[in-house]
Amino acid sequence: MSANDAQKTKTAMTIAELQAIMDNSPYIKFNGMRIVSADPQTSTIVVEMALRPELERLPGTGQWHGGALSGFIDTVGDFALVLGAGAALPTINFRVDYLRPATTPILIATARVRRAGRTVGVVDIDVEDSEKRLVAVGRACYGMQPG
Repeated sequence: MSANDAQKTKTAMTIAELQAIMDNSPYIKFNGMRIVSADPQTSTIVVEMALRPELERLPGTGQWHGGALSGFIDTVGDFALVLGAGAALPTINFRVDYLRPATTPILIATARVRRAGRTVGVVDIDVEDSEKRLVAVGRACYGMQPG
């Protein structure tokens, strides 16, 4: 059995359990990230986040700051692996490509596990605005030992 198969056969966490882990982080709670769906069979999670003044690039513009998007990407990527690991995992590395300005009040991130190995997991993350336009993509690597 591969590491990916082993991860998928673990007891699936509910959205409420995943959200409780998220809300335990002051940073994630401050950003108001909310899990929309989670599928342990496909190792996919969808999370949304609403714009607030502290996350704007410039006051009153309605444009998201790139740092808020990168934190969103890192967090949602991590939680795609939390589906199988049961705990938050440390980030090893991640990159973000910004494709267009994010200007809608809600962003939706979809993270898909590409590989969950014994020591490293790799996740791809797409961020869309509320009009379904792709605004950013990310790829992240996480250590598979909670810490």
